[in-house]
Formats: sequence, C-alpha cells, structure tokens
Amino acid sequence: MSLLQVTDLHKAYGDFMAVRGVDFSLEQGEMLALIGPNGAGKSTTFNMIGGQTRANQGRVCLNGQSILGLQARDIWQLGVGRTFQIAATFASLTVVENVQMTLLSFHRKMFSFFRPAALQYRAQALTLLAQVGMADQADRPCSELAYGDVKRVELAMALANDPVLLLMDEPTAGMAPQERNELMALTRKLARQRNMGVLFTEHSMDVVFAYADRIIVLAAGWLIAEGSPDEIRNHPQVREVYLGSGIGLEKLKEGLTT
Repeated sequence: MSLLQVTDLHKAYGDFMAVRGVDFSLEQGEMLALIGPNGAGKSTTFNMIGGQTRANQGRVCLNGQSILGLQARDIWQLGVGRTFQIAATFASLTVVENVQMTLLSFHRKMFSFFRPAALQYRAQALTLLAQVGMADQADRPCSELAYGDVKRVELAMALANDPVLLLMDEPTAGMAPQERNELMALTRKLARQRNMGVLFTEHSMDVVFAYADRIIVLAAGWLIAEGSPDEIRNHPQVREVYLGSGIGLEKLKEGLTT
C-alpha cells in the first residue's frame, strides 16, 4: 500500500476546471516533485491534499485512510507536515521558541502559571533543530537570521508532528543556488532517515532533476506524464508543453477534450 494515493482528483472554480482527474501515488522515503507551467493546477492539487482547498471529486488516502475533505489542522494531526513558499515563522521569537510553539500546538497544550511555555518541549525542539543544523542558533531571534537559515527553522517546525508525509510548496523560492542545494540535500537525507514521503512543487528545474526520485507533470489541470528525472527530461510531450511556445498546450487541451 502506498503512503499517499491520489485518485481521480477534480477541482472547478465555476466553469473553470483547475484540476481534471489527477491520479498518482507516493511511497515512504520518496521525493516526488510536482511540476508544470503556470496555471497547470499544481497549487490547487497541493492544497487539496493539505486540506486548504476542497475538491469537487476524487479520493486522497494517507496510509489507506481517506483525508479528503478534512480540515488542514486535522490532516496535520494525522502526520502531514507542511512548509510554505514564504517561510512561516515568528520573527519576534527565538529559533527554539518557534519550534516550541509548534510542538505546543501539536500536543494541544498552552502555557500555565506552573509551567511557562518557554520551559515546555525545549529538549524536543533542540533535537529537531539539531536535525536541520540550527541547534547552535537556538536562542537567536528569527529576525536576525539569513533567509536560508529561516527556511531551516521552518523545516524543523514542519517536523514537529513527526510527519509521515511532508508537503513543501516552492521550498527553495528566493534562495541562492548553494542554499537551495543545501536545503534539498538536507530534506532528502531526512526523508531517508525518517522513511518520510516528500511531495514538493518547484520552479527551479535544477532542484527538481537533482533531488526528485520521481516527477509528475501537470498541464491545464491534466496529469500528462510521470516518471524518473531522465524519463521526464526526455518526454516529448513534456518538452513541448513545459518548455515550448504554448502551441503544445493547445494541442494537449484539444486532444484530451475530444
């Protein structure tokens, strides 16, 4: 049984079909990239899996359990981590406090007069920070960090619910090439160590082809190809639709709707 199984996923906004019958699976420990041109339906697909957007039709199962239609928080509680294109951290808090707040939220606990929040889950937070190479900066305010380090903190926060599945939306957006490679190499290492599936969207093709085990390609809401990086790199329809002038996209629409 696959870790994640997506079947016949559809999403319409009025008369506009953003996602049309998408099917794919993701295995434990696998890095799966979701790519496509602008307007392909990547973000919509991603957000339906994470619970931010409701599907019109289809099925999404995590370890055989249906999660489609659940609230994002409930999906998070089931072991689905999430990072965002713009890093979601609290600039006024220290690095370790950011991770502690996530742990407190996951365990549904608040501070009390008998045990202040600053004392709760600090050891666990430091362990997570050590895994992403940020333990030595634990007591620095996030506002003082370089952007690449902020993304590492966000990754530590995404691991706070001990995820079996990690969703990463444009994880390297705004990062320099060296930072991109360091973050994705770290993510792949964690995926292997934790046996954690990773689904990520990404515009940087160097990142996609270097770090994805498999790639799925969307265009105009349809899934048009899936395979290894080499298979996708040499796929004629992907080359025409994704890298071409747009004529291939029109042909794709005609061929799939007639």
